[in-house]
Amino acid sequence: MEPRRVIVALDMSDAALAARLLDRLDGLARFYKVGGQLFTAAGPEIVRAVRARGAEVFLDLKFHDIPTTVAGAIRSAAALDVAMLTVHAAGGRAMLAAAVEAAASRDGGRRPKVLAVTVLTSLSAVAAREEAGVARPLPEQVLHLARLAKAAGLDGAVASPQEVRALREALGKGFLLVTPGIRPTWAGRDDQVRVLAPREALEAGADYLVVGRPIAAAPDPRVALERLLAECGP
Repeated sequence: MEPRRVIVALDMSDAALAARLLDRLDGLARFYKVGGQLFTAAGPEIVRAVRARGAEVFLDLKFHDIPTTVAGAIRSAAALDVAMLTVHAAGGRAMLAAAVEAAASRDGGRRPKVLAVTVLTSLSAVAAREEAGVARPLPEQVLHLARLAKAAGLDGAVASPQEVRALREALGKGFLLVTPGIRPTWAGRDDQVRVLAPREALEAGADYLVVGRPIAAAPDPRVALERLLAECGP
C-alpha cells in the first residue's frame, strides 16, 4: 500500500521524542499527525520540523469555538503549510462555513483540507447517550455530523472505521474519510473503543488511516510500520 495513506500519529510529550521517531521512520513514513499534546509542548516549530523533512502534516487540533475564533486559528494553521486540519462538526454550520472560508483565503500556497471530527473513537454508544446526551444512535449521529460538514463545504470527516462504510455509501467518493482507531491484528486496543484492522478499514472506504501507539510504542517502530503496510496489502 502507498505509505502516504498511513498517517503516523506523533502523540508524544515533546519535540525530542518526536524527532527520535521521525529519525527512525525517515524515508518510510510520508505523513504525520500533530495533535494537541505535541503542539502544546512544541508549538508551530514541530510542524515546520516535519515539513522540513519533506513529510506532510495532519494538524489535528480539533478547533471548536465561535466562528471568528476558529477562522483566525485556521488562517494561522494554513500559514504552516499543513495538508489537513480538523474542526469539531458539533460546532455547527456557521463555524464550519467560517473554517472553510478561512482555509480558502490563504494568500499564496496551497489550501489545507478541512476535516470535521464527528464522534471521538474513544466514545462508546453508552457514553455518547448517557454522558454526552446524544439522542441518536451513534452511527446515525456520525452520519448526521458528516452530512452537515459536507453541506458546509468541508473536504471530509474523521470517523471511526466502524462507520466508514456507511459514510462512504452516503457521501460518495469525493469526500475524504480519515480513520483513527486503527489497530493491526497484532496490537492492543489501548483506550480506543470503536476500532478495526487496517485492511478492513481500507476495504470499507477509508482514504487515510491514523496509527499511533502500534507504531510509536513498538520495540522497533520502523518494523512495525512495515508490518502494518504489509498487512494492508498492495
